[in-house]
Amino acid sequence: MMTISVPGARPVNACFSSGPCAKRPGWSLDALKGAVLGRSHRAKAGKAKLQQAIDLTREILQVPADYRIGIVPASDTGAVEMAMWSLLGERPVDVVAWESFGEGWVTDAVKQLKLADARVLKAGYGEIVDFTTIDFDHDVVFTWNGTTSGVRLPNADLIPADRKGLTICDATSAAFAQGLDFQKLDVVTFSWQKVLGGEAAHGMLILSPRAVTRLESYAPAWPLPKIFRLTAKGKLIEGIFSGETINTPSLLCTEDYIDALQWAASIGGLEGLIGRADANAKALNDWVDRTPWIANLAADPAIRSNTSVCLKVVDPKIASLPAEGQAAFAKTLAASLEKEKVAYDIASYRDAPAGLRIWCGATVETSDVEALTLWLDWAYAKATSELKAAA
Repeated sequence: MMTISVPGARPVNACFSSGPCAKRPGWSLDALKGAVLGRSHRAKAGKAKLQQAIDLTREILQVPADYRIGIVPASDTGAVEMAMWSLLGERPVDVVAWESFGEGWVTDAVKQLKLADARVLKAGYGEIVDFTTIDFDHDVVFTWNGTTSGVRLPNADLIPADRKGLTICDATSAAFAQGLDFQKLDVVTFSWQKVLGGEAAHGMLILSPRAVTRLESYAPAWPLPKIFRLTAKGKLIEGIFSGETINTPSLLCTEDYIDALQWAASIGGLEGLIGRADANAKALNDWVDRTPWIANLAADPAIRSNTSVCLKVVDPKIASLPAEGQAAFAKTLAASLEKEKVAYDIASYRDAPAGLRIWCGATVETSDVEALTLWLDWAYAKATSELKAAA
């Protein structure tokens, strides 16, 4: 078996997981020393921290002043399901899916809520649904960035401003890395553990005035668990959007999120975050373009994600293997890199096509992406050499 040269450069931070994602550059536990610990989240100090997190979110994401922002339980999943259970059923709904999490929202609408007027529109991995086929007189549920398929909606141009339905957008993996046109979005959700590298279990729910009007004028036919209830006596529970959370939040995690938001402000806010993610994705895609054995799962550059970049092995020798053989080869690459401590958790999502998924969000350094590409070539050469020797 041939000797494979080990690259000289190594990523400083080997965390390329698509969630939870890398902490911001320079992060340490010292960033949490201001946390309000051992205190009630309902006390003045705790509420102030939660309100600060909401205010910084509005500032960095450039959320319109008349949109509500709330911290809710159960990460992005909890935020999306809270919106679906509370808002859907008033009119027909189009549920749009182009990856695993979108498929989950399809299941919620069709099998759990059992909505009679639910229309499902799907696209395969690496593609997105044609938005001209969506009826925006219906409510619409969709994922902006396909975290498990490496695709994104390039813009909201095809969402009409005069729509009659509500647009419910799962924006995790997009928020803080891609421009979200809030005037076209009535519900926006995300989690702390994605682009800003925060800690898990907390979700963010952003509501337009149109969404609030729906909440106050419509009551769904099904019972709502306590953690889904956004209204009381027909009125929005305003406290949820001013730091009075439905359940007990972690003030340690809140401090970490505040730290990440303050870091975002220090590098130029939303524009700085988008610029970093774009630079990381470009460094990776430039390598893909010059490397014959690998390709982007999304063939169309216009819809490629700049955060969760999904890749497939196109070497004919590997692509001709049965599906299980292709999956085994991709896992071998990921395992080799993890063993060398140069890349953690970069195998494709379990439901996605075999390949690699490399996080390029704003907390990742471009120099680390560039160093990783050298190791990807090394891992491929090593794995193919071993295959050849075993044949």
